[in-house]
Amino acid sequence: MPGEKELNVNLFERLDLLDRLERVAKKANCEPVLQEIEFERKLIERKLYQTPPLTGNE
Repeated sequence: MPGEKELNVNLFERLDLLDRLERVAKKANCEPVLQEIEFERKLIERKLYQTPPLTGNE
């Protein structure tokens, strides 16, 4: 099972991907995609900053 550091790296990479998608969606003025990106970002941030952490004491 991956540790908390590996999980956080994965979540940050997903946020990076959302940032790139958001840039394109803004250029295309695609509001439904922007709304979905915002929703996904909230879900990822909830996992990233939750207490207690995603994994047990390591």
